[in-house]
Amino acid sequence: MTHYLTFSEQELKQNNAYWTAKEIAQQPQAWQQVLHSVEQQREALDSFLAPILAQPKLRIIYTGAGTSAYVGDAVAPEIAKITGRTSVAISTTNIVSNPENYLLAEYPTLVISYARSGNSPESLAAVELADSLVDNCYHLIITCNPEGELATGSNGKDNRYTLLMPQQTLDQSFAMTSSFTSMLVATMCVFSTDSSQLLSAIKTSDVLLENQLEEIKQQAENMPERVVFLGSGPLLGIAKEAALKCLELTAGQVFSYCESPLGFRHGPKSLVNGNTDIFVMMSNDEYTRKYDSDLLSELQRDGIAKSIYVIDQSAGELATKTDDIWASLPYIVHCQLLSFYKSLQLSLTPDNPCPSGEVNRVVQGVTIYPHPNSRV
Repeated sequence: MTHYLTFSEQELKQNNAYWTAKEIAQQPQAWQQVLHSVEQQREALDSFLAPILAQPKLRIIYTGAGTSAYVGDAVAPEIAKITGRTSVAISTTNIVSNPENYLLAEYPTLVISYARSGNSPESLAAVELADSLVDNCYHLIITCNPEGELATGSNGKDNRYTLLMPQQTLDQSFAMTSSFTSMLVATMCVFSTDSSQLLSAIKTSDVLLENQLEEIKQQAENMPERVVFLGSGPLLGIAKEAALKCLELTAGQVFSYCESPLGFRHGPKSLVNGNTDIFVMMSNDEYTRKYDSDLLSELQRDGIAKSIYVIDQSAGELATKTDDIWASLPYIVHCQLLSFYKSLQLSLTPDNPCPSGEVNRVVQGVTIYPHPNSRV
């Protein structure tokens, strides 16, 4: 009988948790497929991107809504280092409501759009607004759904390239898991041809999924009222996603928050009480790690939080260190597992933790208004 995350397929289906468990567990295999897909398209991708990246005033905007937006938050600092181009993560929800604050007509712009379904109203509107308001605009669309409007609407358009994720990453669960990490991996593979760190992250995540499930399940059993996730640089984007996963999969019953370790002292630390768990994602950069370690020591000295956990690559079988963007993969798998187990302990249904419909798998109820300066 097939098992995922220590549960049988039958148990998972009885608890409406099958898809979430399967989609968390399949991630290392999916990343390998993403790498293969990008390598197969390398020539076409380079042909599309090379003349765009050669433009000295180029802006790269990474965009999506919710979880998809956090892909951009994680990769933007790393891609800026690789390309030397201005890189900013701006959610579609901000672009659509305030386009002229973010879309600068005179700067050539590459918009990298992330979408699981490719049918969210803001995702579609952001692309059209960018084409309308920016004089020289290009799009790299990274999506899990070949039939989504974002993918199909780009067919035959010279300024757009669509990169599709493996079929199984079109997550059936309410919460995005393998779709999130696969789009992150795809972006990094597009801009970096060194696959050694990805392969290390795959190995590390395999070990985690094989050997650390009981440990993470015990962390989940702590059941505080509040959970805080802290990370620096690319790991701040991962902390945002970890906090959202916890909020989504516990249907808001566990309050979750995210910040950088340095930012946490500037007010947010006041939320820590005796019913708060804190997860510190340790950077592998020696300089950044000093700040992580200082805050960790401070929180331990304070003695206020219910529990403080360290997510790190330097412990035990996870000793192979990578750059933080690659370390983010096993780190977010850890946090996905934590939220999954918390959901079950709360007697919720992870595949649809909000069955009453206040929140939906694809956002509903959004009205897109025509922009007065649109040229379309």
